[in-house]
Amino acid sequence: MKRFLNVGGNNKSIRIPKVYEGWEHVLLDIDPAGKPDIVCDARELDTLEPAQFDAIYCSHNLEHFFEHDVHKVLVGFLHVLKPGAWAEIRVPDLAALMSTVAERKLDIEDVLYTAPSGAVRVKDVLYGFAPQIAKSGVDFYAHKTGFTLKSLQGALGRAGFKSLKLLEPRALELAVAAFKA
Repeated sequence: MKRFLNVGGNNKSIRIPKVYEGWEHVLLDIDPAGKPDIVCDARELDTLEPAQFDAIYCSHNLEHFFEHDVHKVLVGFLHVLKPGAWAEIRVPDLAALMSTVAERKLDIEDVLYTAPSGAVRVKDVLYGFAPQIAKSGVDFYAHKTGFTLKSLQGALGRAGFKSLKLLEPRALELAVAAFKA
């Protein structure tokens, strides 16, 4: 059976893309409250057994690391991926955000859209969803690194990923599959 690692997914009740249906779903998170299979900081993936996953799903987690830690996380992805495997990475698209803000003449406090979690403002995309940060009291939820397609491609290339495929994004999101080899 194929296995995928869901990095920072919080818990297994959160929907995953259809491509992973029927695969063994291994959840990695730093918070044991969500009952992950592996309690581990994504910066420490290199401490896990190598080449054990066919894919990684990392949705809106990578932006929570400082830029120097993003590299360490991506190198860790390569460590746990089997040859020919991929990492699906979804992050806020700051280029799309800047375009939207300029076109709509928005301010940092203005609402971009309403999500199930509430109204998402311009500053929430830049810095992290403020109500979540306030409720948790944990600054890890704040965004520490922003991405455009060019900066994400550069980070993936420097980490050692060999090729990249753009995936269908959601609003204001970059979505890529980065292949190990």
